[in-house]
Amino acid sequence: MLFALCAAGAGLFAATPGPGTHYATDAYPGFDSESNVLPQERKTPSFFWWRRAKFENPQEQLALARGYAEKGSYGSAVNAYNALVAAFAFSPEAVTAQEELADLYLYRMKDPISALEEYKYLADFYSSNCDYDKVMTKMYEAAKKMREDGKRIVFFRFANTTDVRHAFEAVVRRAPGAVFAPEAMYAIVELRIDDEEFEEAVDVCRTIRNRYSASPESKAALYKEAELRMHLLKEHEYNRDRSLNTVSFMAMAARTTDDNDAREKFLKWRDEASAIIEKEAYEAARFYDSRTRKLRGAINAYEGFLRDYPASPYAQAVRERLEQLKSPQSVKESK
Repeated sequence: MLFALCAAGAGLFAATPGPGTHYATDAYPGFDSESNVLPQERKTPSFFWWRRAKFENPQEQLALARGYAEKGSYGSAVNAYNALVAAFAFSPEAVTAQEELADLYLYRMKDPISALEEYKYLADFYSSNCDYDKVMTKMYEAAKKMREDGKRIVFFRFANTTDVRHAFEAVVRRAPGAVFAPEAMYAIVELRIDDEEFEEAVDVCRTIRNRYSASPESKAALYKEAELRMHLLKEHEYNRDRSLNTVSFMAMAARTTDDNDAREKFLKWRDEASAIIEKEAYEAARFYDSRTRKLRGAINAYEGFLRDYPASPYAQAVRERLEQLKSPQSVKESK
């Protein structure tokens, strides 16, 4: 009988378009892939009698669920709401029940983890039938509450901060145009940093700057990305491409920022990155200046350094060494 009512309701209430309707259509660098996450499945009537709908119409079932919630019988309310959504999936009451279930978890039961999953279900299966913007705002509230609880109890309920970050990622993917999207993105940056995933944090900073350039978070992301780039430059083995990219980034950041203090910092970091490149180039040139290397190789290396870095702090020492290497005595000894 319940399945018959569900099918009949489908004729009156259009089936929703299913998961993905409001999703961002492109990838988000710095986010974990959702390809290994199983897609949500529609709720189906339970085999257990206490989890089945008690009435043969959704209106009475909704009243039952609400009654349990008002009395504080939250476990019974959860079962009643879920039973309604499963048995009368295409009824208007199913949309209402799903949202009230998520609200129950978030505001009364103080369980943002379960609330987030229920808001995701609502957004994925009823995106065309709910107040999508309102639902996304609540889902964002749930993600923030997860983070607050995690800080308070040192992520006791989570394996690590990854679960919380995934919550923010889920919000951004479902509401990339929301007013709070840049703020949610910056939370992901901070959570990546908490886990010392600095390369991924840089990727998210770049996305914030590119997609939300007019937001306050874009300015914060520019400075944070600069900090992270310098950290990566100093903490990792020398990489010429990374160093050159860092110099270019700092020049761009100094050129585009309207914050004078930040501009001074960017220029300072640009000079530091340039100094690292020059030092490595100098060391590379000196590599050829040994008894086991040919004189011409050392001269070519030093001359190449001066062409590339004529104003380097090492330039004077290189010129003096070149004079020695080009002296008649050195040429004679090399033969």
